Amino acid sequence: MVGATRGFSRYSSTPSGGVPAVASANTTGPAAPTLLEVIRGLAGSSVETIERGKTIFFPGDPAERVYLLRRGAVRLSRVYESGEEITVALLRENSLFGVLSLLTGQRSDRFYHAIAFTRVEMVTAPATSVRRAIEQDASVGLLLLQGLSSRILQTETMIETLTHRDMSSRLVSFLLVLCRDFGVPGNEGITIDLRLSHQAIAEAIGSTRVTITRLLGDLRNDGLVQIDRKKITVFDPIALAKRFS
Repeated sequence: MVGATRGFSRYSSTPSGGVPAVASANTTGPAAPTLLEVIRGLAGSSVETIERGKTIFFPGDPAERVYLLRRGAVRLSRVYESGEEITVALLRENSLFGVLSLLTGQRSDRFYHAIAFTRVEMVTAPATSVRRAIEQDASVGLLLLQGLSSRILQTETMIETLTHRDMSSRLVSFLLVLCRDFGVPGNEGITIDLRLSHQAIAEAIGSTRVTITRLLGDLRNDGLVQIDRKKITVFDPIALAKRFS
């Protein structure tokens, strides 16, 4: 049994996704706008809902819009010439992505394959509108930099997960990432607030459905996890980490 374990809750003093709002110089004045408010207020912005498993953009697509994830999870991956597709990030709420055109300052092509890992809701805006907002207000650029920094950290975490050669260790590392980014503390442990099929997990970490089914069964038999209607509860993330460290 475990309560709200420090380091594994997605609830903290900063918004989910690690993108804090820029502090106002005048503490008695109005709060500075959040990244969501900035993106939503730009010319040409819109709200989009994408069903699980659907592609948001392919590699090579024109990078004409910037995306801010409001609900759900988005998987970013690279597709190599061999046909192998490697996950580079699993984005959570308030994550910013699709910013390549802002970095190059010109029309660019997409570098990643972006897929709705769950049903997602996003706020999107034209890259031209975002660039214009940065030119007019430096604080907007700071917000975007903070959002991009969070995305880079998520990529580094996923790369660390995929460096495990042993698939059981890779799965455990992935479950711990999900606990940290999507975990909801409860009386029994940390429940990953995503409905994940074994196939979805397999695709995320470069495995097969049969292997993931077997490995999750082993974890359940060892009393480390519980699976109920595609929701996974990790009883004690620290014990899980020590078990396979």
